[in-house]
Amino acid sequence: MSEHVEWSEAETPAAPATAAVTPADAADAARLVACGLQPKLQPARDQEYTELLRRYREDPAFARLADAVATGLGLVVLEVSARAGMAVTAAEDSVFAVRMGDYARRTTADSGDRFLHGLAHLAVAALAFPRPEDLADDAYIGRVTVNGVDAFVRQACRRLEERAEEQGENTDPATDAPGLEAAWRIWARRSATGATKDARRPAASTTGIVAKAMGFLTDSGFLQRTGDDHGGTFRTTARYQLQVRDLAGTAALAELLDLGVVPVTDGSASLLPADDTDDLDLVADAGLPFHS
Repeated sequence: MSEHVEWSEAETPAAPATAAVTPADAADAARLVACGLQPKLQPARDQEYTELLRRYREDPAFARLADAVATGLGLVVLEVSARAGMAVTAAEDSVFAVRMGDYARRTTADSGDRFLHGLAHLAVAALAFPRPEDLADDAYIGRVTVNGVDAFVRQACRRLEERAEEQGENTDPATDAPGLEAAWRIWARRSATGATKDARRPAASTTGIVAKAMGFLTDSGFLQRTGDDHGGTFRTTARYQLQVRDLAGTAALAELLDLGVVPVTDGSASLLPADDTDDLDLVADAGLPFHS
């Protein structure tokens, strides 16, 4: 005969307690997000940053708290790792989002040339990671130059012009044209280098526009300047690779790659030779990211 045992309320097993979030935890989570917002801060050179990253990886509750802080600030966490730190990007409605007007003021750019600056940024991304495998490989480092990006855009302009002629489209500038069509005609007509009395590169020249775009990316921790050849040479950072991955699905970048100027199927040369580069003063290869 079995004995029926009744559990009293006091004897009922208690559910495991969840550690309460303390103000110190919230402060640490906010500090980690703050580190992620400092584009040039490298985890390897900051002990506190390294420790916060370790805690994020090893403590799921802390990771959720840090993610919540980022979300509350309108940030999207792209990756949290030793190589990239806490890589975040701003959502469109975030206070940290960089608007075209803000970009124009920070780079002293003419806001009327926003299409050209946007095209320069697309071109840098396409040349930095010309193949899907480059974008997927965490160890891959892209290398780009100011003159190389300008030469690439001019080649893309030629391809777009050929496409427009084949389709019998109007070749006059169209201010309401979508995607790249609104920018290529203006870029093709703009001087690559221009001239000033003291031999400086005019800001309104296309190489000046590319230089401003790449300077902005450097200040944002996406590129690192490695030299002055070919108008300026740069290498990509882990943060930039993550940003371009986030950008890869956009229609404008897809349209630029679809022109065939940057092959994305094999390891052949990533830039077709331009017909006329005298105004760019380019030497062989021009420091562009060719793949053997």
